[in-house]
This record gives sequence, C-alpha cells and structure tokens, in this order.
Amino acid sequence: MDSNQTNAAPAFSTAGVIWLKLAVVYLLIGITMGIAMGAKEDFTLKDVHAHVNLIGWVTLALAGLIYTVFPQAGQHRLAKIHFWLLNLALPVMMIALSFLMLGNRQVIPVLAVSEFVAAGGIIAFAINIFTNLKRA
Repeated sequence: MDSNQTNAAPAFSTAGVIWLKLAVVYLLIGITMGIAMGAKEDFTLKDVHAHVNLIGWVTLALAGLIYTVFPQAGQHRLAKIHFWLLNLALPVMMIALSFLMLGNRQVIPVLAVSEFVAAGGIIAFAINIFTNLKRA
C-alpha cells in the first residue's frame, strides 16, 4: 500500500443517507403489512402493500442511491422539493388508499390530491436528473 493512501471511508451524501433510511422504514412497513395480511388471510389492502413497497421502499431507495452517486443532484434545490413533496404525500396517499380499499369513497379527493403532490415530487426528481447529471 502506498504511504499516501488512507483507509478513510468514503464520504456519503447526507441526502442519500436520509433517503435510504426512509426507504428502510417503508420496507419494514411493507413487510409487516404482508405478514399481517397473510396471517389474517385478508388481502383487502394488497394495493396499499404494493404501493408502500414500490413507492416507499424501491423509489426512495433508488433516489437515495442516485443522490449518493451523484451528490450534485442530491444537493440541488430540486432534490429538496422532491423530498418534501414525495414524503409529505406518500403517507397521506397510503392512508387514503387504505380507506378507499376498505370501502370509504369519500377519501377519493384526498387520494387524488396526494397523488398529484407525489407526482410533483417525481417531476422535480426527473428535472433534477436531466439537468444535473452530465457526462464528464
């Protein structure tokens, strides 16, 4: 080993770490929901379970990895917009979808608004990626 090399761990993007930790929270929620549905043999909330795992776990984890690999995107104002829109909308969306799946149609406007807010976060992410990831 060269004497100029160090054993220091690589620095990770703070934004990426936050996204990854939140993703794991959604993974735990999704797994718990799956186990509970299986134990009860009641799959009424299977759509909520799928959305928690796909949007909560997968989407947040991928964003966290992207923001870690490309810290210039993770530090951009669009990343903050992405974070807040998606993370404020997702719990509301999952609760509203749960009520809808349980037969309460009065939550449809709340569900619709939360879906549009989440979509706004995803649009901010897309703009961030296309404007801040450039070839070297």
